[in-house]
Amino acid sequence: MKLKCLLILFVLFLTGCSGSTNQTANQPEASASSSPQSSAQSSPVSEFEKDLQFIRNGRFTYVWLISRKDGKPLEPGDTIFLKANAPQVVDWVRTDEGRKVFAGTNFNLEEGNLEVLKRRYNMEDYSGK
Repeated sequence: MKLKCLLILFVLFLTGCSGSTNQTANQPEASASSSPQSSAQSSPVSEFEKDLQFIRNGRFTYVWLISRKDGKPLEPGDTIFLKANAPQVVDWVRTDEGRKVFAGTNFNLEEGNLEVLKRRYNMEDYSGK
């Protein structure tokens, strides 16, 4: 039963992380004869910034950026650990080529397992940024 619950949590995490898409591939490239207005646009937004904006659009009170202390990409075991120790997180978005994940929640993790998470992961608070 315990294994079944962990498997379900893992699948839910993976499906939640697929919410971020690369939209630039569907946009037409600007041609050299484009109008001056299009050349005045700001520089392209990075994938990290797009993922941050996606999680901010959820209007969460708390936004955390979580990464492994060794800098390696997150693995399935990390997914299980994060889901088990931060069950209050509503939305997870992988970013930085799978090395980091944004966590969006309306629950103050300091009242939960934040210290447990900090022992294993780098936890950056993006709530007010």
